[in-house]
Amino acid sequence: MAGLAKKPAAKGAKVVAKKKAYTNRQVYEVSGDSIKRIKKTCPKCGEGIFLAEHANRVTCGKCAYTEFKK
Repeated sequence: MAGLAKKPAAKGAKVVAKKKAYTNRQVYEVSGDSIKRIKKTCPKCGEGIFLAEHANRVTCGKCAYTEFKK
């Protein structure tokens, strides 16, 4: 069984990146009896949809809302 090579991908096959979901520790901060959101939420989509942080902007992956950092 050793030495078996993996089958190469078919020509033209798309490579799909796996999405990495946020964990609760990355989104919320718990202190005592209160819970605080760390990441900004999307003003268009509402509560529960968080903005992704990039080097020069924050964007919503659902509606493409973008805020540029100064």
